[in-house]
Amino acid sequence: MDIFFWPTMDLLVWGFMSLYLEKLDLANVNIFSAILGAVIFWGILQQSQGSVSTTFLEDVWEKNLLNIFVTPLTILEFILATFGLVIVRVILGGIVMVILALLLYHFNVFVLQLAAIPFILNLIVFGSVLGLFITAILLRFGTSAQVLAFGFIFLIQPFSAVFYPVSALPRVLQYISYILPSTYVFEGLRTLLNQGVFNTAYMIYAALLNIVYLVGVLLLFYLAFGWVKKNGLLLKLD
Repeated sequence: MDIFFWPTMDLLVWGFMSLYLEKLDLANVNIFSAILGAVIFWGILQQSQGSVSTTFLEDVWEKNLLNIFVTPLTILEFILATFGLVIVRVILGGIVMVILALLLYHFNVFVLQLAAIPFILNLIVFGSVLGLFITAILLRFGTSAQVLAFGFIFLIQPFSAVFYPVSALPRVLQYISYILPSTYVFEGLRTLLNQGVFNTAYMIYAALLNIVYLVGVLLLFYLAFGWVKKNGLLLKLD
């Protein structure tokens, strides 16, 4: 991860960002607002994913899974409680970022008004789905796969159009972008910020992809949990 992954991700993100800025007409785009807004909303996605996967990891590290599943708690209740924790953490983290952006840089994210809420909800859902996917992997392979909890989210960053539009990517990589809900969210937020236009299609595409991924990841999680339980490995995760 340290030798290959992080340097590669940094090179991809800022390389494509540089190409985008080189072709950009800065007179027609508020690049400061675009980048700062992207940082804030990327933080929401990252916080959503991290809240799910690292919370599970903490239970594994503290040998707390027995205390949880010795109760009548169902898998669905466990997942819903985890998603509830995501919402709390995202709200608290979002408040801090918004206040700091306003005080330090005079950037008011509320200029997006209520139109940004559907996109933000899609970000939270997608981040939670990614976190649940990583949790399923951790169930199956144990903490030997824990690096995914901290690095997987950055695997999709170059393709999610966070700091630049999809058009800045090579054609072959654009196909990867279009299968990610986050791409439509960031493209929609960028359109909303720069043009004041709410793109309904982007919101719908993001929501539909989130539903597909959520169903698939829930199935994967149930299968992983069933396999661990069947083989008596729930208390041996390390």
